Amino acid sequence: MSGIPRIDAGRAWLLGDDINTDLLAPGKYMKHGVEEIARHCLESLDPTFAGAVRPGDILFAGRNFGAGSSREQAVEVLRVLGVAAVVAVSFSGLYFRNGFNLGLPLLVCPEAASVANGARVRLALADGAVDDLDSGRRLICEPLPAHLLTLIHDGGLVPHLEKRLARERAARTST
Repeated sequence: MSGIPRIDAGRAWLLGDDINTDLLAPGKYMKHGVEEIARHCLESLDPTFAGAVRPGDILFAGRNFGAGSSREQAVEVLRVLGVAAVVAVSFSGLYFRNGFNLGLPLLVCPEAASVANGARVRLALADGAVDDLDSGRRLICEPLPAHLLTLIHDGGLVPHLEKRLARERAARTST
């Protein structure tokens, strides 16, 4: 699908199993805006994370990424920090839905936890593949269906619906 980004040479951040929404967006900061919450993302695991992560970096994790509450801020903070995607062995169902609704690519990959922390990685969303540029390995992820690729391309569910409504309005006014 054209327009689906290829993410070149991001850095891998290797996390463990059961990375929950409170680790991503700590509850004690919920009264603040998402920018402030993002400054505390994963601080209980790695106090340097929010200051060290760079746009285009990719998170790799084990099982059950995003478990816990349904707070959308747990996705939004990763977008604010510039995280390009999350690749995990498995995701909580709510987090998986929230990720795509907010335009964050999430890929299920049985080998996600085998990438070295700090490795240079390249992700081709349309191919569902992750290339570890340091080791030369290619990880094959579960392919994303076309409708999820479209949500990512459009920036999430709300922008997708806005584009769709605009097209429908334009079609009605041109007839």
